[in-house]
Amino acid sequence: MKTSRSSRLQLLDNDTVAAWVFLTPALILLGVFVIWPIAYLFYLSFTAGIFTSNGIHWVGFKNYWRLLLNSDFWQVIFNTVYFTLGSLVPSLVIPLGIAVLLNRSFAWLLILRSAYFLPSITSLVAAGLGFRWLFQNTGPVNELLKIFDIPEISWLGDTFWAMPVIILFSIWKQIGFNMVVFLAGLQAIPVSRYEAAELDGANAWQQFWHITLPGLRPTLIFATVTTAIFTLRSFEPVYVITGGGPLNSTNLLVYYTYQEAFGQFDFGYAAAVATVLLIITLLLVYLQLRTWKDE
Repeated sequence: MKTSRSSRLQLLDNDTVAAWVFLTPALILLGVFVIWPIAYLFYLSFTAGIFTSNGIHWVGFKNYWRLLLNSDFWQVIFNTVYFTLGSLVPSLVIPLGIAVLLNRSFAWLLILRSAYFLPSITSLVAAGLGFRWLFQNTGPVNELLKIFDIPEISWLGDTFWAMPVIILFSIWKQIGFNMVVFLAGLQAIPVSRYEAAELDGANAWQQFWHITLPGLRPTLIFATVTTAIFTLRSFEPVYVITGGGPLNSTNLLVYYTYQEAFGQFDFGYAAAVATVLLIITLLLVYLQLRTWKDE
C-alpha cells in the first residue's frame, strides 16, 4: 500500500516538474512583456521628469490630480465615449445582419464573405490614408455631393463632421471580424430549432427574435467587448486622418497619451492617462467574464 502511494506521489511530482518546465518559458515571456510593463506603468504614473541625467522623481498622486483639473483630458474622455458609443452599435448590428444573410448556401458565397472580411486585414495606416483622401475638400465624397447640388463639406476641418469620419472608419474596419464571429455563432445554433419553429408557423422575424438572438447571446457579449476594446485603443485613424483635430475634437485617449509622452515628454502624466485607459479596459474584460459566468 505504501509502495503504491509513494509511486503515485512520485508520478505526481514528475508531472508537476514537467509542467513547470514547459510553463517556465511562457511565464518568463509573460512577466517580461506584460506584467513588468504594467507594473512599471503604475510606478511611472506616480513620478515626474524625463529620462535625462536629472532622472525622474516621485510626485505621488499629482499626475492624477492634474487629470481631474485638466479640461483637455475631459474633452478627450468625452471624445472617446462619443467615438466608442458611435462605433459600437453599428459595428454589431451591420455585421450581424450580413452574417444572417450569408449563413446559407448560394452562388458567390465565398467571394462575398471574403469581400466583407477584407477590411479587417487591410493595413490601418493604408486604410486611414484612403479615408483621408476620400473626405478631403476636393475628394471623391464632395465631388459626389456636387452631383446632387449639395454644398461642399469640410469633413476633416469641421469640429462637427470630423468625428463621424473617424467613426465610419472604425465601423468599416470592424465589419469583417464581427461578421466572422457571428457566422461562427450562427452555425453553432442547432438547425432543428428553426425546423421546429417553421412547423409551428413562426415567420423569419420571429425565428430571428426568439431563436437566433438568444442563441447568439454569448457571441454578442464577446463581440461587444472586443469591439469596445478595439475602439478604446484606436490610434492609427486619429494619427493618420485628423491628427486629433480640429480643435482637439477627435483626440482619443491613446492618441492623447502619445502626445503627452512623445510630444510633451511628460511621461508621468502620460502614464497616468494610460493607467486610466487600462482600468477601463480591465473593467470591460471583467464584465465579459462575469456575464459568461452567469450564463
